[in-house]
This record gives sequence, structure tokens and C-alpha cells, in this order.
Amino acid sequence: MKALVIVDVQNDFMPGGTLPVAQADKIIPVINHIQHAFDLVVATQDWHPKNHISFASNHPDKKPYETINLGGYNEVLWPDHCIQGTSGAAFCATLNTNLVAAVFRKGMNPNVDSYSGFYDNHHAINTGMTGYLKDKKITELYFCGVAADICVYYTISDAVDEEFSCFLIENASQPLDSTKFKRIKAELQQKKVQIIHSNQIIK
Repeated sequence: MKALVIVDVQNDFMPGGTLPVAQADKIIPVINHIQHAFDLVVATQDWHPKNHISFASNHPDKKPYETINLGGYNEVLWPDHCIQGTSGAAFCATLNTNLVAAVFRKGMNPNVDSYSGFYDNHHAINTGMTGYLKDKKITELYFCGVAADICVYYTISDAVDEEFSCFLIENASQPLDSTKFKRIKAELQQKKVQIIHSNQIIK
């Protein structure tokens, strides 16, 4: 059984959003096109409180994209994004969510960031996605969404650790940093993640 995992296709990550990923809107038609090829479709959703630790606005004299040390962990500071209940946190209107069976929200703890759809960055709290997918007898996970080099990457890495067979649909994913993404793809392949094109799913 195979599932599609749609990562963070939300307004704030689109061009014009508060934390835009360039050309992220271009992947949405691809994601819509392939959904019906899967036994199950799930999505992750960044869902931050206003006082989230990752927001540069909550750290005096700090700017977005700076890295600071918090409690022994390096934390990248971001522009305010995907604040609970705002339009920026909503899924993009052009994304077809009719087939999405479950949504796993992340980043709700104000004191810990959560890139992965499975765990927070400290690996202390899980979202329940592993149990949900295994209850559904899912063995293969196909990943798409944004940002390919951050939240998609961390979600895939946790999925590998949870012993799913993993596939990254490259043309249905968009990175924030293309250079970093090239390195990450090589790392994922070393972890036996297959990097594929959507035309390998639907001709």
C-alpha cells in the first residue's frame, strides 16, 4: 500500500507569502494530477502560535535567517509564518484537498520547532503520523511539497527511520535553497530514498 505525503503546501510558503519559496506554486498542478494514483493521501501543515521560538520577531536584535543557540540546539530564525488560524497558514486554494484523508499539524509547541511531519526537532513529541500510516498498512511513502530542502527533507529522514520505503517526487517539490537541495538529494539517495519524476507514477 502506498501513500502520498503532501508537505506544507500553504499560502505563506508561496510567492507573495511571508516565507516564500520561489516558484512553489508551480508544483501544485503536479500534486493535484498524481493524487488519485495512491491508496491514501495525507498532508502536513505548519501551525505556529504567534510566540513561536523560531520567529525572529520574538528575539530582540535578531533578524530572519540568523542562527542562534537555544538550549543547546541551533535554531534558524524565520519570518513570522503559518500562524494558527491565519490565511497564511491555510492550504493553497489551488491545492485539491478532497482526497486528503488526514492532516498532521506541526510546530504548535511555542518552544520547539518542527520541520518533520513525524516529530518535533528534538524528537520528543510525535504527531501520530507513523501510527496512522501503519494502521492503514502503508509501506511506501511518496513525498512532495515545500520546502524540499527543509520540511520535506526532515519528514523523509524520519520516514526512513520509521522503516517506510520512501520516494521523493522531485518535480512536485520545491526547495528554498537549490544548492543545498543538491547535497540533500545525494544524502537521501545514500539512505536508499528513490528520487523520481511524476511521470513515473502517471504517464
